[in-house]
Formats: sequence, C-alpha cells, structure tokens
Amino acid sequence: MAARQRLRAGVGLAALAALTVTMCGCAGAGGLGGGKDSINVLMVNNPQMIDIQKLTADNFTRQTGIKVNYTVLPENDVRDKISQELSSQAGIYDISTISNYEVPFYAKAGWLAPLSNYVARDSGFDQNDIFPGMTKSLTASDGKLYAEPFYGESSFLMYRKDVFAAKGLTMPARPTWPQVAALAAKVDNAQPGLRGICLRGEVGWGQIFAPLTTVVNTFGGTWFDKNWQPQVDSPPFTEATSFYVNLVRQHGEAGAPQAGFTECLNNMEQGKVAMWYDATSAAGSLEGTGSPVAGKMGYVAAPVVKTKTSGWLYAWSWAIEHASKKQDAAWKFISWASSKQYEELVGSKIGWTSVPAGKRLSTYDNPQYVKASEAFAGPTRAAILAADPENPGVQPRPVPGIQFMDFPEFSALATTVSQYVSTAIAGQISVQKALQDGQKVATRATKTYRSK
Repeated sequence: MAARQRLRAGVGLAALAALTVTMCGCAGAGGLGGGKDSINVLMVNNPQMIDIQKLTADNFTRQTGIKVNYTVLPENDVRDKISQELSSQAGIYDISTISNYEVPFYAKAGWLAPLSNYVARDSGFDQNDIFPGMTKSLTASDGKLYAEPFYGESSFLMYRKDVFAAKGLTMPARPTWPQVAALAAKVDNAQPGLRGICLRGEVGWGQIFAPLTTVVNTFGGTWFDKNWQPQVDSPPFTEATSFYVNLVRQHGEAGAPQAGFTECLNNMEQGKVAMWYDATSAAGSLEGTGSPVAGKMGYVAAPVVKTKTSGWLYAWSWAIEHASKKQDAAWKFISWASSKQYEELVGSKIGWTSVPAGKRLSTYDNPQYVKASEAFAGPTRAAILAADPENPGVQPRPVPGIQFMDFPEFSALATTVSQYVSTAIAGQISVQKALQDGQKVATRATKTYRSK
C-alpha cells in the first residue's frame, strides 16, 4: 500500500472542483454527466474507492453501457456534501457512499430509495452472503434495506511481531487494555524513533471517537443511559478517556492531536509505532504490495476491560438518492460494485489484499483471498461476527451503535466533544475539564429526547 496513492483527509469544500474526479470516458474532468446512459456517484476517497475508478470503464461500462461519473472527496468533506445533497433531494447524484450510522435516519427522512425490491429480483447478488450484521445495520425501522456495503470492517489490535520477538514479549490473543498499556511501555523506543502505540487523536466523531468510544464501552461507560441522561463526565467515561489520553501522551505517536486513520497507517508502515488499534480494513494496506511491514504484522482481538468484545461495526455502503431518475441503472452499478465478481476482479487486477472485504461471508472461503490475507482474514472475520451494536457495553442504551450512537445529533455532538479531548491530548486542558464541557454539550444536544 505504500506505493498506492493516498489522499490526505482534511481538504476543505472550497477545493471541491480540484478534487472532483470524472472517470470512465464521461464528461471532462470536473464535470458531471447527465445523459440517460450515465450515473453520478459521490464517494469518499478511501483506497478501495480509488481502485474502483480504475476498473469501471473496462468492466462495468463495457458490460452495461452505463458510464459512471465519480466525484471523490475526503471523509469529513464528503459527509457534508452528501448530507447537503440528500437533504435537498437535488437529484444531482444518483449514488452516494454512506455508512450504517446514517442509514436509519436518512431512510426515515425519505432521502433514500429502498433496495429490497431490487435485491429480491437480482438472484445473482446473493444477499444471504452479506454478513448478517451488515444487512441488519443497513436496514431501517420499516424493515426495508436501504444500502449495500462496498466493504465492511470491525476493529482490532495490530502489532509488529518482529519488534515483540526481539524484546521477548508475547501478545495475548485477547488482550486487555491494561496489558496493552504495559506492552506499549516495554516496546517504546525499542528501536530508534519507535513509539509504543498509535491511537487516533484527530478531531472528529469518526476520527478520535471511533476508537475512543469503544474504549469507553469496555471500561463500563456510555454516552447516554437508556433514559437519554448524558454520561460524558461519569466515572467510567472519565476513567476510559483518561486511560486513552495518558496512553497516547506517554507512549503514542508524535503529533497525536492531529493523527487520524491515515497518519496512523503511515506511522505503522514507516516503522514509527509498534502497535495500532484501529479498523480491520487497514490490514489490507499493511500487507499489500510495497508495504515495508508486510509479513511482519500480527493481528489480535480489540482490547477489552469489562466486556467480552469491543470491536466496532462499520460499512462504507452504496445508497441511491430517492430523487434519482436513474435508479435502475444505479442498482446495476451497486449490484456490480458489491458483488463477489467484483472482489475477484480486484484480486486478479490489483491484488488480493486490496479486495474490498468485510462484507461477504464467501470472501473468507475464497482460497486465493485467504492465502493472500492469511495474517488477518481470520481475525477480521471473527471481529465482524462478534460485533454487537445492540449490546456494546455493560448497560442498556437508548439507541444501538458501538463506535457511535445511532441518532442524527451524535455526529455534531461527538465532534464538538472530540475537540475538547484532542486538546487534552495536546496537554492544554485536563481530561476532567474536557468531559465536563462535553457533558454540557451532550445535555443541550439531547434535550428534546428527554422531553418525549
């Protein structure tokens, strides 16, 4: 993956024109196609999405005659753009990449076209092969399916086997967070410039609070109790956050307050950290062609304290805008992009470790994929199957979710609180102050829920 292109998240919406990518022989760069034989797709700029741009013209378009115009943006920007597009129902984009976080309330708002009828008529798609947890998380309260996963993930702990071996250390198959902290101290500076662990510190509900919320869960905390009473400054939430902040300050990566997924991936590949807790999808990059750490990595279950498991559940997924006039063509694209056949295409053309995995059970029975991904395929499958959004902690919650809580206001709330916690990682305020301020924000953000 070191040789593959990565686009840095964090570019503002003002750079939209420069970041718009049009593929498949459509309109000129920066334009969107409006012809009857073309569809417009708005998507995040992750490596798997970059791969599909390379493969669309010679495969999907050649087979169907449907041209695909891709607009590609960094994660934080694409979320804003998609929210604007769907809420306005402008119909400019036929397909958008959303996650299982947005599906329930986007569907309830009437912004998405249901896919259930398409799935029922498309015998070749095989919905039963999609991980049950993924299908459930992309199904709204009306019982209809509203998105299909392009790739899915949970979370686990990644570590340098060679560094641990040199220090005579053993990584437990199911580590606890105290064990991880002790190991981080022992491998810190084991090699020149090597830090013990990388943990996200970048502001954002989908950045620092993706891993941190799972830590809160397993320490016994929660954002809200079952009656919507905020718990942000509660003892378990405070203990978990203090643990996380102290660990990354004492043994974490340089520039931690600005480090997100991409920065930790780079740190891991470049030999700057010995451990990393993050998305299972990262393993494909770490083991990919050109990665300096390929073959040196080990993968174990997400660390726990009070829960049996703590790995999250997430799926970047294709959804059709309700206002789209080309829903049939859009489904043809989704059916191709999320198919077994597309995975085989990526494996043969780009490499098996680059397959957008984590969505289909059959992927983990594919001999070619399993051989290429031997180091992480088993732990990834186990993590996804073990993830339980309905019961991620030790107490009842008002809504499901593991690394997030599934209600519309969570993204803005958690992003605001993440600013405080990131500032604490920078040493500018205490964790207690950060969470006291966070409690006030959480109380205001969910007032209407408690009044119902």
